[in-house]
Amino acid sequence: MGKVYVFDHPLIQHKTAMLRMKETNTKDFRELVKEIALLMGYEATRDLDLEEKQIETPICGTTVKMLPSTSVAIVPILRAGLGLVDGMLELIPNAKVGHVGLYRDPETHEPHEYYCKLPADLEKRRIFVVDPMLATGGSAAAAVQFLKDKGAKNIKFLCLIAAPEGIEALQKAHPDIDIFIAAKDDHLNENAYIVPGLGDAGDRLYGTR
Repeated sequence: MGKVYVFDHPLIQHKTAMLRMKETNTKDFRELVKEIALLMGYEATRDLDLEEKQIETPICGTTVKMLPSTSVAIVPILRAGLGLVDGMLELIPNAKVGHVGLYRDPETHEPHEYYCKLPADLEKRRIFVVDPMLATGGSAAAAVQFLKDKGAKNIKFLCLIAAPEGIEALQKAHPDIDIFIAAKDDHLNENAYIVPGLGDAGDRLYGTR
């Protein structure tokens, strides 16, 4: 069974609180999302596999441990998930990046795919699916299923804010994956928005409505 990690790091909690503030502008919101993704990614990548390599230091030859070239892929759920990619890439610049595009039906709240472009060697990589919000869990579960259908075997999900309903739905659909959360909120409202949440993450990232 996958685990759920809710971060209690002071910097993550402080920056998440700033995200929630309605007066936080687009520029600051975007920078905060990147910073939180970097901090979360540091912990979420703690168990990455390493391989031994021979290198030369200025003094002598030695054996060191490094990430394999096929170690990681980052897959944002479009469009809001793009906000977390740069923070993850700061940690792992050689990671490949795939994209899954989903939209949520305004009536049923069910996810529908409109775009999917993924690295060809998913089965060799540790996959980090990223999206700011885990609300109903439908989009996250659908994205993970797309990845599994393409051969992905080792998947983690990272989000900034999650509702209990979304966590439960994602765990039920994919009990094998770990979920990393900056903040676990109270509930979903009648429009399937997280409460207290931070509003629409995509709109706040890109200045749209």
